[in-house]
Amino acid sequence: MQEIIIKPIITEKVTDATEKLNQYGFEVDKKANKIQIRKAIEGLYGVQVERINTMVSGGGKGKVKYTNKGVIIEKNKLSKKAIVTLKEGEVIDFYGNI
Repeated sequence: MQEIIIKPIITEKVTDATEKLNQYGFEVDKKANKIQIRKAIEGLYGVQVERINTMVSGGGKGKVKYTNKGVIIEKNKLSKKAIVTLKEGEVIDFYGNI
């Protein structure tokens, strides 16, 4: 299960969604589907998941470098993110073990 969830996303936008809509963001494995993500979140944090939205970002054209050996085109990192909505009253505490 831990191979599916790579890390939680803690940004200002996701924190605002957590406070208002009870949604949490996670970076997940590129090959994981919504059912696997649901089982991993429920198993890791012991909460009930209501809904999951996923998105794939990156992987397109990135930087162009001009070197002595020619032109090198680097691609951006491909990543998959999951926005998890929990049922009413459920909370994930990321900072509880610190």
